[in-house]
Amino acid sequence: MPSPLEGVRVLDLTRVLAGPYCTMMLGDLGADVLKVERPGAGDDVRAWGPPFAPGGESAYFLCVNRNKRSITIDLKTSPGQDLVRELARRCEVLVENFKTGTLDEMGIGYEALRGVNPGLIYCSITGFGTTGPYADLPGYDLIAQAMGGIMSITGEVSGEPMKVGVPIVDISTGMFSAVAILAALRVKERTGQGQRIDMALLDSQIAWLGNVAGNYLVGGQPARRLGNAHPNITPYEVFPTRDGHVALAVGNEGQWRRFCQVAGAPHLAEDPLFRTNADRVRNREKLVPVMAEVMRRRTSQEWMDLLRADDIPCGPIQTVDRALNDPQVLARGMVVEARHPTAGPVKLVASPLKLCETPPAVRLPPPTLGQHTEEILREMLGLAPQAIADLRDQKVI
Repeated sequence: MPSPLEGVRVLDLTRVLAGPYCTMMLGDLGADVLKVERPGAGDDVRAWGPPFAPGGESAYFLCVNRNKRSITIDLKTSPGQDLVRELARRCEVLVENFKTGTLDEMGIGYEALRGVNPGLIYCSITGFGTTGPYADLPGYDLIAQAMGGIMSITGEVSGEPMKVGVPIVDISTGMFSAVAILAALRVKERTGQGQRIDMALLDSQIAWLGNVAGNYLVGGQPARRLGNAHPNITPYEVFPTRDGHVALAVGNEGQWRRFCQVAGAPHLAEDPLFRTNADRVRNREKLVPVMAEVMRRRTSQEWMDLLRADDIPCGPIQTVDRALNDPQVLARGMVVEARHPTAGPVKLVASPLKLCETPPAVRLPPPTLGQHTEEILREMLGLAPQAIADLRDQKVI
């Protein structure tokens, strides 16, 4: 069966993470992604390291650029802009993450390209969007985390504001952008018309505040840092054991009563201070020290065996290397291998999308810089070898 996005061409003018994550998702689903890079330099993250794979490719670039073909074009030149216009004429989707207005000044913004391809879906990813008082400001993941509230609620209760350990705003914006593009493709199927998609890191950060934002909007109380604790459920956090730590997630009253039995503390389930979740949240400061004392009585593995046997959600605190080698992670195929033209076999994190009939696949390894330039120019624009050579001599490609 054909891949879900087979036949969809994506002109990828993005770099670093948010945009490339979006286009990688589309590529995993079968789209033909044409990654436009600067001649001689390429995507900024090609130089972000160490670590570097054999042949010099950065791990950062490899992690987010599979299933793409690389073409080098100097967007600052008039012939380069002409090439982009001609490629956009033949593509269904364009994704870019330049600062607001940059591509408009080059003559390859949405209005210009809509004139050559009314069906083009043009997705812009910026720090703050194309409207509002911050539209002209540059945006990065760290800044969005700072301004979007997540840093204020991440970290220890009395500690400093803390960012999430991965660039989660970039990644989530890439995911949201892919969803928006899929929706726009569905609209295009019905109407034949493309549209502009205006994505912003700050918008994405605000959107995934989720229940914390809901708590404030409904309850009116500003959120505060709780370390590993949950604002609406307890016990739902990390507890020390005799030899380490365990994450415990008691999500309902049945689980709470079973935990108290397994832990040898049935009296806690009947204590008026802790009987219901609302009671436990109100009396969190009294419950947590009692829980910590109970949890220290056994080793992490003893707790894991006891709790899982009684269907009480729990998990070990694994390092990244252990997580990537976890038997469940491997059984789900979440680590895949691709053969790179210079790095040889490289391991990549797989797509989490599990479609039984049309699963995502690694069809192409992350490309070397400009690897497919001539191939794309011949295939899509029909340029002759001499025309391509002339563009190369002019340093357009």
